[in-house]
Amino acid sequence: MAISPKLLTEGERVVVSTRTHPKALLLPLLALVAFLALGVAVQVLIDQEVVTLVGWVVAGLGILRFTVWPFLGWLTDHYTFTDRRLITRTGVLTRRGHDIPLSRISDIEIELHVIDRLLGCGTLVVSDASTHGRVVLPDIPRVEETKRRVHLLLHDQATEATARDEGI
Repeated sequence: MAISPKLLTEGERVVVSTRTHPKALLLPLLALVAFLALGVAVQVLIDQEVVTLVGWVVAGLGILRFTVWPFLGWLTDHYTFTDRRLITRTGVLTRRGHDIPLSRISDIEIELHVIDRLLGCGTLVVSDASTHGRVVLPDIPRVEETKRRVHLLLHDQATEATARDEGI
């Protein structure tokens, strides 16, 4: 399970739990290749110890910033729909979270670009009745299935609310 069970209330169950699609790691992977190529090029073309050392230090810092850091972000960011709310947790050092009760969700949109359709992911945009208005969940795997499951949750919740209001 992507989120800690301590975040769930009694009787709450996880319906969809995901992180961004591995597509988000394509640019960090390209950055890794570029910085390694830079380090090797400096070492082969410029045969001076100090310059080679500086080249590898720059390559190492670039790898940390543009490869390791995005990978850690991908690893720690989670989006979870339970039968009661949407829970988002993002951030590596500073964790940020957003919880939206399902009863406040007013609309769910998906955005599928050409690459997204090829890779089986897309952006899920959840609109709610709060002052924030929209929560954008980028690169969600199987976004259409996720949207369908959330719509079923919203429908079930609306049916239960109607039944309670009518005293059934």
